[in-house]
Amino acid sequence: MNKLHDWPEPVIRVQSLSESGLKSIPERYIKPATDRPSLNVEEDPSNMDVNIPIIDLTGLSEDGNNLPQSTMDQISLACREWGFFQVVNHGVCPGFMDQVRETWRSFFHLPMEMKQAYANSPKTYEGYGSRLGIEKGAILDWSDYYYLHYLPLTLKDYNKWPAPPDSCREVIDEYGKELVKLGGRIMKVLSISLGLKEDRLQNAFGGDNFGACLRVNFYPKCPQPELALGLSSHSDPGGLTLLLTDHQVPGLQVRKDDKWITVKPAPHAFIVNIGDQIQ
Repeated sequence: MNKLHDWPEPVIRVQSLSESGLKSIPERYIKPATDRPSLNVEEDPSNMDVNIPIIDLTGLSEDGNNLPQSTMDQISLACREWGFFQVVNHGVCPGFMDQVRETWRSFFHLPMEMKQAYANSPKTYEGYGSRLGIEKGAILDWSDYYYLHYLPLTLKDYNKWPAPPDSCREVIDEYGKELVKLGGRIMKVLSISLGLKEDRLQNAFGGDNFGACLRVNFYPKCPQPELALGLSSHSDPGGLTLLLTDHQVPGLQVRKDDKWITVKPAPHAFIVNIGDQIQ
């Protein structure tokens, strides 16, 4: 178990704050005025019907790429204009995607003392966390999270993986395998769309010896959502991010043409984010 005092100040779980019944959030969760979310969609009604592209991957498999050229063109255009797109018919079982969501939801609703057994530290960030960075007095995000290394195998430590709820570790492992396969297929398509050999991007990230990690974000109910952010604006530093969202609660926003666009998740879709390294 990591020691909580590895952090520069006491770690407070955002879920505990939310469930305490407080009417206003602590000052350290209040974002500067320029960073606060806009909750009034009427301010820019032109954004209400805008969404990142949704792309059907029927025909894309581990054995080959049988995507029609029109789909390849859609992916290429989405990468150039958005850096984000959603994929459906991607090969991951919808029922399993639901199981993954429910497994993690069950973990975050375990008693606090059980979750604290997996508390992380700033040394690796692996485990159950509530903040990033060790700056004292930093303005924090309104969220808790769980972070794990999946690959390479030298970093894979099952002791950091939550044992409860039942079958949690098995679900995480299977989910990792499915996303590694899907990510590899998407990397091939991106390579081809750039006019490169299909294994070019995969090889650039180490071939079979690449890195993969998992982060699960939990956003508790906030009494003053107009003042806080679940996750501050950022770009992803890696090559490719595959995001499984709660499709009943839109929250992710992407930046395009100097506007923040709220993503409307398609049922059983993954959101693909082109990371800094590929960009």
